Amino acid sequence: MTDFLSSVTGTALVAVFSWWLGTGAILWLVRLPTRLFRRSMLAMTLLALLSLAGTAWSMRHSSMAAAYVGFISVIVMWGWHEMAFLTGWITGPRRIAQDPGVRGWTRFKQAVQALLHHELALLLNFAVLFGLQRGQPNHVALCTFALLWCMRVSAKLNLFFGVPHVGDQYLPDHFAYLGSYFRRSQVTGFFFLTISVSAGTWIWLVAEAQRSAVELSTGWVLLASLLGLAIVEHVLMVFALPLQRLWGWALRQRQQLQNSDTKRGVVTAPLPTHPDSI
Repeated sequence: MTDFLSSVTGTALVAVFSWWLGTGAILWLVRLPTRLFRRSMLAMTLLALLSLAGTAWSMRHSSMAAAYVGFISVIVMWGWHEMAFLTGWITGPRRIAQDPGVRGWTRFKQAVQALLHHELALLLNFAVLFGLQRGQPNHVALCTFALLWCMRVSAKLNLFFGVPHVGDQYLPDHFAYLGSYFRRSQVTGFFFLTISVSAGTWIWLVAEAQRSAVELSTGWVLLASLLGLAIVEHVLMVFALPLQRLWGWALRQRQQLQNSDTKRGVVTAPLPTHPDSI
């Protein structure tokens, strides 16, 4: 087993599986009835605290195991932020659809207001990780979080500037208003810029993984695999692939639970969608 986990193939498969399972779990959880969100967030918060402890431990050790622990801990930590965002717990001061016909600075300002608190929470998390990293030898966890943040900002900006496939059909029902901030259009120059920078960084990571020692190589392969997956997600903005093929079990869950609630006479209330509602 150790030989497999230390191989490039094994490491890449761990990264792919972590991405697939983590994404699917969040898609599944945010499609639960809203009455269950509080319990889901409590469970995710406990996992996030454990992941923070795992991250701190991984930073103090230069080993293959520490690289894996740091990487997976950050994936869990990132999942907490995604859960908090998509359930509506941490979004921004604006919780309504974009005003019709707005352009330029006004449109950008409204888009920022729709997710400002979420972005600040991510930056605060990064600051905590940066503080934990000081004087420690293993940077896999910090680099994983930084990579996820950079690629998420890239994805958000591409959705703002315009791409052919914005994926708004996959938003949870209570969060459908967010799709009004996306722009469906032909591919822009910004998309080609971000893909070029991402591909160049991926090539550099692969080269570093080939030159590094065993411990560092595991971390570099994990990072290169994660960046490769993020690049694929960007490409899907141009060439759409139905998510049911990858996460059908997660996307079908909401309808199954709604049918169950209907039979039992349970009504689930939507989250507030106006900034003055909370």
